[in-house]
Amino acid sequence: MKLAMVCPALDEEGSVANVVAAFLLQSERLGHSARFIVADNGSIDATKERAKDAGAVVVVEPLRGYGAACLRGLRELQDEDAVVFVDADGACDPADLQALLAPLAWADLVIGSRITGAQVGRVDVGALTAGQRVGSVVAGVALRLLYGSTSSDLGPFRAVRARALRELALDDRGFGWTVQMQARAARQGLRVVEVPVAWRRRRSGRSKISGDLRASFSAGRIILRTLAHELWRPGQARPPE
Repeated sequence: MKLAMVCPALDEEGSVANVVAAFLLQSERLGHSARFIVADNGSIDATKERAKDAGAVVVVEPLRGYGAACLRGLRELQDEDAVVFVDADGACDPADLQALLAPLAWADLVIGSRITGAQVGRVDVGALTAGQRVGSVVAGVALRLLYGSTSSDLGPFRAVRARALRELALDDRGFGWTVQMQARAARQGLRVVEVPVAWRRRRSGRSKISGDLRASFSAGRIILRTLAHELWRPGQARPPE
C-alpha cells in the first residue's frame, strides 16, 4: 500500500527522530511506500529539525490541540491508500505495523488497543496509567450504549483507509479527535476492528495528559462531551436501538 503516517508532535526532540526512522524502515521492510508527516504543534525545542533530518515531511500547526495537529498533517495527503496515526514519544512499537495494516484488506478503521495489549503482557509497566485505563472503560461503555460500538480503547496508534477518512470529515481540534473518529465510524456503518498492540514508556518529553490528574480529568470530560455532541449532530441518524 501507499501509506501516509501522521504524527502530531509537541516538544519531542528526544524521540521523534527515532520514531520517524523506525517507522519508515518498517514500512520499507513490509513492502509499503510511505511518507511520514510530522505535524508540529508549536514546539520550542528542536523537534522540527530532528524530524526533518530523519526523513519526515514537517508541517506546523500553531493552534494547540491534538486534533488540530492531526488535521494539519492530513492536509498533506496525496494519493495514499491508508493513513497511520503515530505518537511522537516512542510509545508505539513499529513491530505492530503489520498487524495494524493487515485488517485493512477488509476493514475501514483499525484501532491499536493498548488494553488488549496489556492483557497479553505487551504494555510496559507504568506506560498505561490508571487514568488512561479508566478513561478507556468509560469511553467504551459510552460508545456501546450510545453508538452500538464495541471498543476497548481510544488508542492513538491506528490505521484508516484514506477514503473512509474523507467520509468521516473529522473536525475536532482537541483531545476528542480519537473518540470522534470512532463515534462517526459507528454512525456511518464503517467496518472497525481492534488489534492488540504494545505500548512502551515514552522515550522523552512529558505527557500532555496522562501525567497530570487535572489534565486527565479534563480529557475525560472532553471525551464524554464529544460523544454527546456527536450523538445529536444535525444530519446524523439516531444510534441503533
